[in-house]
Amino acid sequence: MAEDAATPRTDQNRTRLAGAIELPALEQGESDWQTRLATVVELMRDMSTHSDPQAMVKAYAARIRALFPADGMVSVSRRGMPEGSYRITRSSRFKEDLNPWRDRARLPVMKGGLLGELLAGSEPRIIDDFCASPDDPAFEYLDGFRSLAAMPHYDNGEALNMIVQFRTEPGGFNHERFPEAFWISSLFGRATNNLVLSSDLKAAYETIDRELKVVADLQRSLLPRELPKIPNVMLAASYETSRHAGGDYYDFFELADGKWGIFVADVAGHGTPAAVLMAIVHAIAHLMPGDPEPPGEVLNFVNRELVRRYTSENVSFVTAFYGVFDPARGRLVYANAGHPPPLVRRGGTTRVEPVDGKHAGLVMGIDDSVTYGQGEITLDAGDTLVIFTDGITETRNKQGELYGEKRLAEALAQCRVSAECTVHGIIDSVNEFGGNEALADDRTLMVMHVD
Repeated sequence: MAEDAATPRTDQNRTRLAGAIELPALEQGESDWQTRLATVVELMRDMSTHSDPQAMVKAYAARIRALFPADGMVSVSRRGMPEGSYRITRSSRFKEDLNPWRDRARLPVMKGGLLGELLAGSEPRIIDDFCASPDDPAFEYLDGFRSLAAMPHYDNGEALNMIVQFRTEPGGFNHERFPEAFWISSLFGRATNNLVLSSDLKAAYETIDRELKVVADLQRSLLPRELPKIPNVMLAASYETSRHAGGDYYDFFELADGKWGIFVADVAGHGTPAAVLMAIVHAIAHLMPGDPEPPGEVLNFVNRELVRRYTSENVSFVTAFYGVFDPARGRLVYANAGHPPPLVRRGGTTRVEPVDGKHAGLVMGIDDSVTYGQGEITLDAGDTLVIFTDGITETRNKQGELYGEKRLAEALAQCRVSAECTVHGIIDSVNEFGGNEALADDRTLMVMHVD
């Protein structure tokens, strides 16, 4: 037997909020609303401190029960359930404390009955008088109660959850206060749902963060563990990524006759996608048959393999500078695939000049028919070669200005002691210009000083 009241009820002794919240009568005076307001403020402050949805629900329920006694409650959910089915996620008659997010498999699953009818109706509803049928699948949660207030919680306009409050006597709910009760219950339901989403998002981010750190470690393992010992040459390098993993790459190749290959590349983009393509470039460069020289042929080989195997359908590109240095003659033969031209500081002077950019070809990964020409310079004693990626020169200050090659040349001219000094001087200059903000792009700096 169930009876829906057609008219609002009045009660001279009390007003109730959805059966769960019992407030002093409005006419009892100003001190009562002030007390209620102070209690609500304390409740809201407490709710704002919780990061675990289960803890927040329990704290909320404990405070509400202490302030506004109810005879019983049950919450149901059809989220992720087959049509017509629902779970009982909470009940004042549960014999153990179940967490609906952690103990989902242990929650009772039902179909039909009074709770199913209320949930399917998707509307807030008061039933002033009912007697649960023994045939109802939720009889054990309904037995002994005579009135109820059902408050759905909407998600994307659909009632996926519902809280049902019970009283043991008929007509236990004040209709005038029911809209306010439904409002408060819905707001708390949204807050709980948002906290669940926030918790899930945090867990997902933590998982991704752990995986990205593994990717970063793997990517960095592709870089040289230590800089090689080249006769009459001092080497220093700086490698910084804007995220866990990056797309910049540098490498050295020991060649015949005491020569060394020096490779610096920059994959377009940032993060994991760039790091994956960087690893591919590393693999291709090390798969070239024989010694990786002359430089033009090396870039031809890497570009052909990139286009034919990897970048023809996934639009991406790589800039690269590859030079072969002969320390016995001080000669550097190089090829350039769209990379910023390196800078050379001559002798003990402050004169800085770019490596001839006329030999720069198209970036790699676009056209497999491209061939790369070669240039040549001589590095004398005291000369310093600086190879860099555009993350250095494209660093911006708070005014949006680029660091640029002019400032890089000025920083290069300041230190004439060692390669290590030059690296520190340039990086300090870039950081100071950029205000030590988080990196917007990967930054690689390679310095070779002829001693």
